Amino acid sequence: MEKEEVFVIDGMTCAACALTVENAVNKIDHVDSAVVNLTTEKMTVRYNPDLVSEAEIEKAVVDAGYGACVFDPTTAKSQSERQSEATHNMWHKFLWSAAFAIPLLYLSMGSMMGLWVPKVISMSEHPLIFALVQLALTLPVMYFGRRFYVNGFRALLKAHPNMDSLVALATSAAFLYSLYSTYHIILGHVHHVHMLYFESVAVILTLITLGKYFETLSKGRTSDAIQKLLTLSAKEATLIRDGVEQTIPIDQVQVGDLILVKPGEKIPVDGYVVSGHSAIDESMLTGESIPVEKIADDKVFGASINGQGSLTIQAERVGDETLLAQIIKLVEDAQQTKAPIAKIADRVAGVFVPVVITIALITFAFWYFVMGESFVFALQVAIAVLVIACPCALGLATPTAIMVGTGRGAENGILYKRGDVLENAHHIDTMVFDKTGTITQGKPQVVDVITYHGDEKSLLSKVASIEKYSEHPLSQAIVEKAVAEKLDFSEVENFTSLTGRGLQGEVAGQTFYIGNRRLMEELQVDLSASEAAVLAATQKGQTPIYISANQQLLGVITVADLLKVDSKETVAKLQNKGIDVVLLTGDNSKTAQAIAKQAGIKTVISEVLPDQKSQAIKDLQNQGKLVAMVGDGINDAPALAVADIGIAVGSGADIAIESADIILMKPEISDILKALSISHLTIKVVKENLFWAFIYNILAIPVAMGVLYLFGGPLLNPMIAGLAMGFSSVSVVLNALRLKYIKLK
Repeated sequence: MEKEEVFVIDGMTCAACALTVENAVNKIDHVDSAVVNLTTEKMTVRYNPDLVSEAEIEKAVVDAGYGACVFDPTTAKSQSERQSEATHNMWHKFLWSAAFAIPLLYLSMGSMMGLWVPKVISMSEHPLIFALVQLALTLPVMYFGRRFYVNGFRALLKAHPNMDSLVALATSAAFLYSLYSTYHIILGHVHHVHMLYFESVAVILTLITLGKYFETLSKGRTSDAIQKLLTLSAKEATLIRDGVEQTIPIDQVQVGDLILVKPGEKIPVDGYVVSGHSAIDESMLTGESIPVEKIADDKVFGASINGQGSLTIQAERVGDETLLAQIIKLVEDAQQTKAPIAKIADRVAGVFVPVVITIALITFAFWYFVMGESFVFALQVAIAVLVIACPCALGLATPTAIMVGTGRGAENGILYKRGDVLENAHHIDTMVFDKTGTITQGKPQVVDVITYHGDEKSLLSKVASIEKYSEHPLSQAIVEKAVAEKLDFSEVENFTSLTGRGLQGEVAGQTFYIGNRRLMEELQVDLSASEAAVLAATQKGQTPIYISANQQLLGVITVADLLKVDSKETVAKLQNKGIDVVLLTGDNSKTAQAIAKQAGIKTVISEVLPDQKSQAIKDLQNQGKLVAMVGDGINDAPALAVADIGIAVGSGADIAIESADIILMKPEISDILKALSISHLTIKVVKENLFWAFIYNILAIPVAMGVLYLFGGPLLNPMIAGLAMGFSSVSVVLNALRLKYIKLK
């Protein structure tokens, strides 16, 4: 028997950490799989509980250098709470670090730049006080950045060096060498005042802390999606027992119970209609804007909203079995199993750290054993290698580019949930679009008014006067059309809503019937004159509304959810980039094919429920495709979460926005092209930054090793090392700022 358990993991800082934890747990016998999600800081483990205990799994994680405990949703802090707490703590660490690092930087550089420094702490007048004040200002910064040392050295000892390992090694080397120089100053060797690296230690830690703050800030608040889904469900239900109505909490409803749903109420559970007739708004589940007519034996779903009629339904699925509950579980599962993308800097660090350590050790051995130099000389040269390899710019390379890239996106109304989304977005080869509200405008509009007797505007005016009394979206579309045409509204008498068929109303003494084909057939109205026009309209995905009076067909108004103005052009540009475009919708096949044809989309997947949408995405992924899903409805949430990149249209449902990786704040889907362009440019800049972050170090490492000294040249001057580090950092930031001005395609 296999069990699945979720654990909360503490102490992870990068993709290398997540990989270390995964590997440690996967090595345990009888553990089938362990998947760590760095964003949610959780690990999902499938194992045999008869042969492996939770304590063994936790011990494996602890032995790997991290913390673990079983996730208990009733007592544990929510992801958003932990996220907020981590961001708050990191920001305060940065502020406190900066408070000490800035005066330290001024003190160390002020004299050399001709700035005023009090004599009592000046380098030339009182070198020892100068050194001790620097030490006093450095220690608090090291305390606030202690996590780098704890995590960095722990990862190093476990043979899985990461970004923190680089920071810990370089700053420790600089700090120890500075302590050594301070000791010499105490002995009276005042020239060692020029060999202090305290300001490098403090500034590096402060800048890296700032980068970590932005990294923490950029993590998606994925748990908000679950909270928003939970608020959709009804809280109470009206139970019918022995002919008596009683209101009970939703969690007390049992399978088989009869429930009364009054007009405007939420359907409390999944079930089927026993009696009654109404139109149900299922847009929060299916994404379709037009309410669905329900009669006896039709299925209804929890969280959908009843229209104007009353329904008696029988509960079929309650609690965790409802469609809404299944959607919530799908989103949770997708968030838990979505693997993080390893940061480029961490991958580089895994190679760079051991290489630098090896070079430093070889350098020490060469000068001490081969060249016969003193221990102090050899140590100084070895430490110089570590100092010049200081990853200040490396720590800034990725965060600065991502900060500017996400900022450029925000200026264009494009929000990226996490930095790793930028790394993945431009690799997409398949773009899947929802229909309603994404490819289309999301609300019905009048396409055509066809008359067979009388004037077109006169007929529209009378029909709109009657439709004004209905709340149906199709009615509202007709009223909006009349308002746009600046038509007058007439007085209506004897208005009647004919549930499931249409409307009836009297205007200027004449009774008009407005509705579907079924109503016209009941009234025995001859529809032959409209057959060709209606057939053409339905083939285009339009809905016909018939108007008659005195058993005579007066006209037909066709209504449709029209394409967005930029849909066709966006689809064409995506296809020109070599990206496959797919339409995925819960709507019927005929309408879906009609919309796809208008948009230029060749592949259509229609008539799918929310859980089937996410499965459709998985099917595409199983074909080796990197899939982006674009949607705006609650029904899109599972598909958005399971896709490699989820893109939500900002005008859509909150839950779609929360489940997505990229949010388009404007309804124009052409912004998808900008989102992909920003992704491509940002990663290009990240790679350039990594080059600049290394080039100075790589060029200066041979100098630090004493290659020039061998041929009569100088050893690496500490000022050259400081200049190289500073220049590499400045070049990285300036290169990232270029993103603000590069034209988007």
